[in-house]
Amino acid sequence: MQQNMLLLLTMVILVGLGEKMAERFLPLYLVVLGGGALSVGLLNGMDNLLSALYSFPGGYLSDRLGYKRALAVFNLLAMFGFLIVIVFPVWQAVIIGSIFFISWTAISLPATMSMIAQILPQNKRTMGVSMHSLVRRIPMALGPLLGGVLITRLGEVDGMRWAFGAAFLLGGLSLVFQQRMGDDGLRVPVRADASPLRAIRGIPPELRRLLVSDILIRFCEQIPYAFVVLWVVNIVGISAAGFGVLTAIEMAVAILIYIPVAYLADKSRKKPFVLITFAFFAVFPLLLMFSRSYGLLVAVFVVRGLKEFGEPTRKALILELCPEEQKAGTFGAYYLVRDVVVSIAAFGGAFLWQISPAVNFLTAFGFGVAGLVLYGLFGREEPPEPRSLPAQEK
Repeated sequence: MQQNMLLLLTMVILVGLGEKMAERFLPLYLVVLGGGALSVGLLNGMDNLLSALYSFPGGYLSDRLGYKRALAVFNLLAMFGFLIVIVFPVWQAVIIGSIFFISWTAISLPATMSMIAQILPQNKRTMGVSMHSLVRRIPMALGPLLGGVLITRLGEVDGMRWAFGAAFLLGGLSLVFQQRMGDDGLRVPVRADASPLRAIRGIPPELRRLLVSDILIRFCEQIPYAFVVLWVVNIVGISAAGFGVLTAIEMAVAILIYIPVAYLADKSRKKPFVLITFAFFAVFPLLLMFSRSYGLLVAVFVVRGLKEFGEPTRKALILELCPEEQKAGTFGAYYLVRDVVVSIAAFGGAFLWQISPAVNFLTAFGFGVAGLVLYGLFGREEPPEPRSLPAQEK
């Protein structure tokens, strides 16, 4: 099992490095290819919507096939998307290709969380999720740096195509490592449910409270998300390579805080850690609006890195609140509901940006404050009591 975890983390690094070399610069690429601001909003909204729609089948396939086979399927889908963008350098092809690669994290996350839940005891799950999140931030830090250098040296079109070519090769290499995983103890669980509606109805009340607050916080994140690079590069006037450095700073901060926070969260209540991370989510767009120099942007991206303070804790809390007999399916149902609703914010962010960047950022800040206050007042962290199966399902 330790070998499986190591191979999983290697796969996360390889696929993530290729994906993040290009993904963070997709808004710039779309604009250069003639897509305009609305195509950027379409991309961001579609990312959230597909993340939602992929989350439940990702969890269901993990429950039915086992995480090893499910991860192989998800990896091949991402590689197919990279290939489309490489072959067809037009903005419509970028949108089509992104259907396959941009939501790789969402579709693979339930399988990853199911694997962590199988391998680790409950009092170690926050640390396990934090290790996964930490390793995932390594390519999120290095990828934009490499992608920014390629774009600066080769231009926005050729640099992006080279970045996607590297992503395709790294995806193929990750498949080799993935196939070295040992047996995942595959069995067909009797509660693996193909109906997303039944899975949604099965979300426990404690988890629904977190879900509502999480949706508001993701509104805060996604309204400005795709436009952060446009603010930094087109309005403040920082180069693509400079934006890559800012992203690397953000990820370095996140990496530094994961392990100590996970250690503390496994030994205490999780709600305070989730509240702290919600607060950092809320203040980021407000601070960004007042940042017109590189020095201020560095400070703001440090704050953006600190928003990861309680993110692994939040995922571990979701795992604890999911029924033991259907971890991956309920986890996927949670993200299905969250990201379907949040896709509205991602689409709407483009229209707010067209009014003005300030309207975009202030609206995001308002949603962040609402999510923070709501979870502070009503959030719970008690896991549900184990449910016994009906006699005919035993």
